[in-house]
Amino acid sequence: MASCLLLAGCSTDAAPSFSLVGAYFPDWMLCAICGVLAAVGLRVIFVFTTIDAFLRFRLFTYSALGVIVALSIWLIWFGP
Repeated sequence: MASCLLLAGCSTDAAPSFSLVGAYFPDWMLCAICGVLAAVGLRVIFVFTTIDAFLRFRLFTYSALGVIVALSIWLIWFGP
């Protein structure tokens, strides 16, 4: 009886994952990958447009842009 009570919270209905080609992936992992790809893409665009030369804190800037994109995707795709 006690083991049944301990396992009562383990349901797949509220699991923070979804099926993608038959496998279950966490939502945050896909959003993080999109954020990293967006930061790399923005870096390429900034280098070609010479905006990168004016940035002082490049690591902070591109990390922040990646986080902004990842959180925006999370809010748009999985938000309320």
